[in-house]
Amino acid sequence: MPYIKAQQDRYKIGVIDLMLLKRQKLSAIPLAKELNADGLEVDMGGLGNRPTFDNKLLIDSVRERFLQAAKDNNVEIFCLAMTGYYAQSFCGREAFEKSIEDCIRTMKLMNVKLAFLPMGVQCDMKKNPSVRNAVVSRLRWVGAMAAKAGVVVAIETSLSAKEEKKLLREIHNPAIKICFNFSNAIKEGRDLDKELRTLGKKNIAMIHATNKDSVWLQYDPEIDLYRIKKTLDRMKWKGWLVVERSRDATQPSNVRYNYGANVAYLKKIFQPE
Repeated sequence: MPYIKAQQDRYKIGVIDLMLLKRQKLSAIPLAKELNADGLEVDMGGLGNRPTFDNKLLIDSVRERFLQAAKDNNVEIFCLAMTGYYAQSFCGREAFEKSIEDCIRTMKLMNVKLAFLPMGVQCDMKKNPSVRNAVVSRLRWVGAMAAKAGVVVAIETSLSAKEEKKLLREIHNPAIKICFNFSNAIKEGRDLDKELRTLGKKNIAMIHATNKDSVWLQYDPEIDLYRIKKTLDRMKWKGWLVVERSRDATQPSNVRYNYGANVAYLKKIFQPE
């Protein structure tokens, strides 16, 4: 029993409201409970050409309903996600500060310690190295804001683990860490275990533990979760393993079918009973 409890404390399994087709909707919380997830990554809302996210969580009454629902359902809101930056340019947007300030303010109000910030298409430093200086400069600013607030911002890039470590050294702020995405590494033909070991325990804030949509995790020949767990155990890493995709391509919009199966498989391996 002590070993099982330690595993359950070390690894927690999360889902994403956006991928549940419930972007910043209250109903994502009871659905996360139904799927047997430990927590929910809540999106900050659309961005587009607005000065900041379409974020309703800064409205006191809305935020309180989310917090109460999380408590009632025993589902932790563990991360606020700035997924609007997948399509919008974090490194080139004229006024990005307001969006970051709003996210960190919301985090403090909700006692959420982790945010997710993807570099997205337009700030892909692998395909477009010329954006790197802008990315570093802006992430230094974000890191200073996050450190002051006592939170961590997990960034997702297309770089290798070796290059991500180099990037973190340039940013030089422990409030900026990496969100490691299995699918990014697999797409580039990188070995997941080697990449995790290269990044190291202290640099990984959370893991998006899925691949592209095709088959469920348990049927994916490109991911050996038993091996990955051994690697993470040896690293003494602990944190959130988040289901993003790995949907059955024949039924991609069947939320309960896909996420129920993937959460159950992650729990089987990382939280053995």
